[in-house]
Amino acid sequence: MLSAKHLLLLLPFLPTLGHAQTPAITTGVSQELAQHRAQVLRQVAYKLHFNVPPQVTEPIPATEEITFQLLDNAAPLQLDFKEKPDHVGRITVNGQPQPLTVQQEHLVIPASALRVGENRVAIDFTAGDLSLNRNPEYLYTLLVPDRARTVFPCFDQPDVKAVFHLTLTVPAEWQAVANGPVADSSRVGARQTYRFQPSDTISTYLFAFVAGKFRRTVRQPEGRPMHLYYRETDQDKISRSLGPIFDIQAGALKFLTDYTQIPYPFRKFDFAALPDFQYGGMEHAGAIDYKASTLFLDEGATRDQLNARANLLAHETAHMWFGDLVTMRWFNDVWTKEVFANFMADKISEVTQPDGNFDLKFLTDHYPAAYAVDRTAGANPIRQPLDNLQDAGSLYGNIIYHKAPIMMRQLERLMGQEAFRDGLRTYLKRYAYHNATWPDLIQILDERTPTDLQAWNKVWVNEPGRPQFDYWLRVQNGKIKRFNIDQKGEEGSRRVWPQQFEVALVYADHVEELTVDMRADKVRVREAEGKAAPRFIVFNSSGQGYGLFPVDEQSLSYLGQLQSPVMRAAVYINLTENMLSGRAVSPAQLLALVRPLLAQESEELNLNLLLDQLTTVFWRFTPPAQRPTLAATLEPELWQAMQQVGAPNKKKQLFKTYASIALSQAAQDRLHTIWQTKQPPAGVKLSEDDYTDLAAVLALRAYPGHQQILQTQLQRIQNPDRRLRLQYLLPALSDDVATRDGFFAGLAEEKNREKEAWVLSALGYLHHPLRAATSEKYLPQSLALLETIQRTGDIFFPQSWLQATFRWYQTPTAATIIRDFLQGNPTYNPKLKAKVLQAADNVFRAEKLVGEKGGTAAGQ
Repeated sequence: MLSAKHLLLLLPFLPTLGHAQTPAITTGVSQELAQHRAQVLRQVAYKLHFNVPPQVTEPIPATEEITFQLLDNAAPLQLDFKEKPDHVGRITVNGQPQPLTVQQEHLVIPASALRVGENRVAIDFTAGDLSLNRNPEYLYTLLVPDRARTVFPCFDQPDVKAVFHLTLTVPAEWQAVANGPVADSSRVGARQTYRFQPSDTISTYLFAFVAGKFRRTVRQPEGRPMHLYYRETDQDKISRSLGPIFDIQAGALKFLTDYTQIPYPFRKFDFAALPDFQYGGMEHAGAIDYKASTLFLDEGATRDQLNARANLLAHETAHMWFGDLVTMRWFNDVWTKEVFANFMADKISEVTQPDGNFDLKFLTDHYPAAYAVDRTAGANPIRQPLDNLQDAGSLYGNIIYHKAPIMMRQLERLMGQEAFRDGLRTYLKRYAYHNATWPDLIQILDERTPTDLQAWNKVWVNEPGRPQFDYWLRVQNGKIKRFNIDQKGEEGSRRVWPQQFEVALVYADHVEELTVDMRADKVRVREAEGKAAPRFIVFNSSGQGYGLFPVDEQSLSYLGQLQSPVMRAAVYINLTENMLSGRAVSPAQLLALVRPLLAQESEELNLNLLLDQLTTVFWRFTPPAQRPTLAATLEPELWQAMQQVGAPNKKKQLFKTYASIALSQAAQDRLHTIWQTKQPPAGVKLSEDDYTDLAAVLALRAYPGHQQILQTQLQRIQNPDRRLRLQYLLPALSDDVATRDGFFAGLAEEKNREKEAWVLSALGYLHHPLRAATSEKYLPQSLALLETIQRTGDIFFPQSWLQATFRWYQTPTAATIIRDFLQGNPTYNPKLKAKVLQAADNVFRAEKLVGEKGGTAAGQ
């Protein structure tokens, strides 16, 4: 909780109080309303009591008392509550009953009922269900960015931080965890009441509780008590995972304490593993939530899965400093907390995963995902404007999660690690327990480098897109006479992205790597001049530059001979980007390059890149009529490669790709036998989830008896949460078109979109390439639903809905549907339009590439 000293320190970081204007009453939380409340409110506290019934269909009665200091009572005060008026019962202000005034998702308190100084508002209400994520045996809150207002009346903005006093009454067999420690609990009959100590001072989006039938494990790594709540039932997964989970959390806490020179800033560190959680995790102070399937891994976990777990744990832990301790003032800077969480997670992985290759992991984690958005017509800048908090979901995406860490690494390289770290320490100490903006940080960093960070910031942070590089090499008498590199915006502009990257001169017996300081649109690489002409050049060989780099055609015959895993990864990524841009290689040529490397690529993360390229060419850039012929040659190659490689993880990667492209009867029979007998190929470890995936693969191919296969798999599943998931997915896996049509039509109803992870999986099945002929008709309605989905918030990331829908389409008719929609809606929400263009980018590229460059050749 903040001390009086902290409260005094808070004042300089909040807007200066002027004459209180009356903000307009509109839906959501407008920036105008937020700025007004940040001016007039201080020392906010919530006292909440939720009485959770045992039946998930019953309403949750609740009471609330809000106290706050008001600096100016000239205007009415708006409390945010996105629920029907009948959810609000009695309301009193400073002890006096008030008539209920509900307008545009707000409870409006008249100025006459308020006073300068301390105020107290008491409300009896029924909690909103949208963000309580209620299940038969548990529930959890997820309130980012403006979902607190869907549960209880509040000031739902990040810069009105508050203390939360929570009481929960739940079924007696349930456990509960929240931001504050449990103060005491009592049982009356079949009901248990938990009273929690006051939380630390946090933003509303960080307020959280989890309650239900959970197992609990307590450990004290590094002497800090940690409680993990979980519902996983697979004892093998539990025993294999608990140690790494706690060890990685402890390692992350130690690293961050050392790096920031600030001890862990909150009173407790508990976390819950939730089935089918919407995101990987959510950084609630003192009560972090995680997706259970990411934490609990089996014996056959791949390096990707191990990396994902370590990254997730480190990411959410980093948020305790970056986001929870220092919070963005407004959600236009939501990316700042995400970039630091990812950036720090990458640093932490060097400590918690010493057997990993940090540079390779950074390259494969971030670059393909960032490029997938930044190459599109809908690319958005890292920092985006935001007029209303209700639109904040559209800000999220791969640019803030993946391009921003690349930008930050370039900034660190530009400044030097020590100057950069010292700037971050100053930032955290100056704004601890308060709010800050990205310009606040840039100002601090700008004082520590001669580089003009304001100009650097403009192109990297405030503008979208990536540079495209070209080169000119002149060789005379076997030596490099001149080596020039040019950059321009991929869209043709003459913008310059100041950055440093490496180029490798590859000779028959050695490699020389040179650093290019690209601070202009044209750079002469003088260090290369006079050196012997290389066999070929690898651009961005260290994997730290950003943009569309050229591919030296002379390198294509030697890819497997490059000794550096990072260099190979850089080349693989460059090849993909050049193929998608219609430069250097066609889809068929890319596939021809990939196939011989499957058995010889020694690095698991690189094998992932190759298999992703193979799958992409197979499903996205090969005409449907040619796939069976191509599959007939790829299937045995993948099976043989799986038998040749030694590492179990690589065997599993190859097997899963084999299953994903299996079209021949022989391959499907083999998969059925593996599923039926539970006897995977030698050296491959398959989990319950893997067998469920195999059952789905057979269903998508209408394998004989597939409906019974699905029912049998349903009975095999021991975990009740995973069983419910498959039950939901069965109509999407049906071979009956009418059943699938009915399922898709049902998605128009909010109640059928409550489990985001389930919905996205179902969309993947509905729109699988093998179903494209009957599912393309869903595209117009999928687009028509987008605004509703964003408004209701049940699919938080709008692009997730779009990506799951558009992912594999390749036909001109699909591209036409999307174009017609955009042309027919010229005033469409610009942020959602950008998401459509991002998700549709591969549809447009496939329209050009299939049949034009290698679509036919790919099947030969």
